[in-house]
Amino acid sequence: MYCMSTERAAGPGEAVRRGPPRARLWAVAMFAVAAAEVAAAVAGSLLSGRSYAEVLDSFVPLNATMGFAFAACGLLVAWHRPGNAIGWLLLADGLGHATTAGTASLVLYGGAGWPMPLVRVLATVGAYAWPWSIGLFLPLILQLFPDGRPAGPVLRWLAWATVATAPLFVLEMGAGPQALITGLTGYLTLPGYHGLEPLWLVTDLRVAAVALIGLVALVIRYRRGDEVLRRQLLWPLQAALLVVLVLVVWGVFEAGPVYQLLAVPLIPAAVVVAILRHQLLDIRLVFSRTVLYTLLTGAVMLAYVSLVAVLDTVVRQRAGPGNSITATVLIAIGFNPLRVRLQRGVDRILYGDRADPVRAVSRVGERLGAGLPGVLEAVREALRMPYAALRTTAPEGHAPQDGHGTVAVSGTAPQSLQSLHAIPLVYGDERVGELVVGLRRGESRLAAADRAILELLATPLSVAVRALALSRQLQHSREALVMAREEERRRLRRDLHDGLGPVLTGVTFKADAASNLIAADPEAARGLVAELRAETAGAINDIRRLVYDLRPPALDDLGLVGAIRQRAAHLQRDGVAIHVAAPAALPALPAAVEAAAFRIVTEAMTNAVRHARAGSIHVRLDAGTELRLRVSDDGVSPREWRPGVGLSSMRERAAELGGSCTAGPGAGGGEVVAILPLGAS
Repeated sequence: MYCMSTERAAGPGEAVRRGPPRARLWAVAMFAVAAAEVAAAVAGSLLSGRSYAEVLDSFVPLNATMGFAFAACGLLVAWHRPGNAIGWLLLADGLGHATTAGTASLVLYGGAGWPMPLVRVLATVGAYAWPWSIGLFLPLILQLFPDGRPAGPVLRWLAWATVATAPLFVLEMGAGPQALITGLTGYLTLPGYHGLEPLWLVTDLRVAAVALIGLVALVIRYRRGDEVLRRQLLWPLQAALLVVLVLVVWGVFEAGPVYQLLAVPLIPAAVVVAILRHQLLDIRLVFSRTVLYTLLTGAVMLAYVSLVAVLDTVVRQRAGPGNSITATVLIAIGFNPLRVRLQRGVDRILYGDRADPVRAVSRVGERLGAGLPGVLEAVREALRMPYAALRTTAPEGHAPQDGHGTVAVSGTAPQSLQSLHAIPLVYGDERVGELVVGLRRGESRLAAADRAILELLATPLSVAVRALALSRQLQHSREALVMAREEERRRLRRDLHDGLGPVLTGVTFKADAASNLIAADPEAARGLVAELRAETAGAINDIRRLVYDLRPPALDDLGLVGAIRQRAAHLQRDGVAIHVAAPAALPALPAAVEAAAFRIVTEAMTNAVRHARAGSIHVRLDAGTELRLRVSDDGVSPREWRPGVGLSSMRERAAELGGSCTAGPGAGGGEVVAILPLGAS
């Protein structure tokens, strides 16, 4: 059975898989047989001399048209997707209708002169050929669409049940006393046919059931599928809806000509488009309007009949013109509210929540905890968009490749850049990124309703993108702190190993040597002791330098202001005066703030003394909720300061504590201003 095929329908952008030559030859052969039978049907009908009404009563034009349409559509699918059972089912369906059309036309042509057994054989073949198309192949096409496989275990069993029960419908249609050609019945008829009415009733219910199963299978696939599969499924659903409308009018109400059955080939045509070229246009718009006005028509008809019946009961007579006018007025009053409600329902199925901004924002807000991919998935689900992506904007001074660009993607990007639309994401006055969405198939621009929803969604997305940027900055800061700590440890290890280590080892050896020489050569021992003293003093200086690098001892001895004054006194030279202004008593400062403030001020004073040729330097400290440092000089300052190691170090120290540091030319020379939060520790 073809429903066991494992090949799926190709999606957009996939290469068309050509089948093996043998499979394509079989497809061509089956189409050729169907086409030959259709040609024979046309020729036989023309040469039979029968009237057009007789030919039409034998359903030759209808079966010929459906046979050719199904076979041609099956050839296209089987040629491009030979592993998909849908193409072969379409070909088999076309053969059934074409065989009935061909045999019926031959009966019309040779019914009078050909041997009666031959004519009855042809009539029998024609009677038993077409029911397979309606009872088996067409329901299976709907059940297995679009990849030729059932949508689940239950539907697999139902597909097998459709196959197993198909002979009942074929027997009902072929074994009855009715004939395609009036007055001529074939073989294999049942004498007690009318006595099996309960069985035929079950068979008719079975036909309705398998057709319903096919529609349910399409709905199940639609609810489970992605945007591509949903667009595929809407094509046969649209065609099936139109065919059902036509068949209801023709079969139930017995209204309209038999030509209405020519709507059936819409199904294979829609199947071919859905499998091979479903992206031709946005079928959702067509389907939306079809469903809407079908429901409206049914509601209006039901309302009209109900109102007329009620009015007829009230006045106890047949509905006359007055009642009809009253019913029409009442229906007209309720038509537009009903249309609006139905339009909302249909559009929600096809276009998501774009008509309900609150619901769309709520759905996206619920997914904020799932990360940016989850948020984008919620955006796509809310608006039925095929693609969505978030791009961040690199802040000023950063290269775009430094962790910026596309940070999350959902769906499949369209091949054309013209199908992409970007919504800017702004946090405060800063543009932090953009939301990029792919337009639906068949759309050339973003609809106003979609734009309004996306601009509304841009606010929470801006917050999410900003939070992501802050998280990355925090991670980078943590990494920088870890690297700085490890580099400091490496430096300390190197200084201790390469500096203090050899010195202390030498001190040990010389102490041993001096101890050995005290009795034998006191003078040599005194010389070694003098060397020991000098080396020990050097080791002490190295230890002081290491300690100073870790934290200046003056901070613990003198406090921040005293340490700055001491450093200023060391830096003063002839012609250079350094003035330090600070409150009489600073609040208790965190150790990290003290160390950073001292390093920043010391670096700023050193730069002013060495490079600016300043005559006076002013240092000012102010403390409140934050510690504010200002170092200004009257030296020569370039218009733009090129960032070097010293300036970068000052800025990094302030940034580590959540503060800021600016350096550049001031009113009368150079100026460095640093602000350090006192909440840092």
